[in-house]
Amino acid sequence: MTTATPIDPDSPILVTGATGKQGGATARRLLAGGWPVRALVRDPDAPAAAELAAAGARLMRGDLDEPASLRPAFDGAAAVFGVPPVTFGPAGPETDLEVARGRALIDAAAAAGIEQVVFSTVASASAASRVPEGKALIEEYLRDRIALPTVLRPVRFMTNYLGVGGLGIEGISDGVHRHLFSPHGPMQIIALEDIAEFAALAFADPARFAGRTLELAGDEPTPVEAAAAISAATGIPVRYEQLTDDEAAALGPHVAEARKRWEAGDRWHADIEALRVIHPGLRTLTDWLTESGATALRARLTAP
Repeated sequence: MTTATPIDPDSPILVTGATGKQGGATARRLLAGGWPVRALVRDPDAPAAAELAAAGARLMRGDLDEPASLRPAFDGAAAVFGVPPVTFGPAGPETDLEVARGRALIDAAAAAGIEQVVFSTVASASAASRVPEGKALIEEYLRDRIALPTVLRPVRFMTNYLGVGGLGIEGISDGVHRHLFSPHGPMQIIALEDIAEFAALAFADPARFAGRTLELAGDEPTPVEAAAAISAATGIPVRYEQLTDDEAAALGPHVAEARKRWEAGDRWHADIEALRVIHPGLRTLTDWLTESGATALRARLTAP
């Protein structure tokens, strides 16, 4: 049986997806806490990679679609934060590609003798405690191959109000936020910084978090309440509208199915009060708006 001991603070933590949202937030949090960070990037010359390097991360070129390229980044790392990039096709997520990328990451960690991997997937639905097939397969593989696995399952990001490319929903357009959710039902959300905080907590105390799966959320306003909070924080009127069945179907079968499941009662089910015991600084939507969200939203909504 492997004994969970704290990571040597002088040993690097490898962050995959480092130029993306969760990976970037986690890399910045670890650097701020004094951890040496390796950032796995496909293009070291990309602006987001350059920003990480300027912040103190060591850039390591590697591509999850090219498993042979991963070894130098993983060798000598103390632990890994993993979030494989997801590819969407016309019918929705490309599960086989997502699973291949997740397994490539896990195999590289195992081959390098890395015992702790904190892996971020996605929140499960309360009706059947399920996650999408690809992420479920990756989680299972992680537990089979890694001695000290921790799974983070975050709900919808607060930054999604700024817009998310490729999904056909999210963001605010002409003063309207349109989504799948029921207008007056609770909708769990989380700040990216808090996903990073839970990852940092796990790296600081492997024994406490090994083998755990944490459903992550920081607040649960209704969409109407969220729109009102954004209006108050930005000074720009915003209202919420729920997509109709036909509008959801026009965005693709995966969107239509997600709306159907939500209306049938599938809900994210993070225990926010319990999470706040672990991480007392867990952000509400108002906290995020005060810290950074309102400024970013105001700039986005007033852009010509």
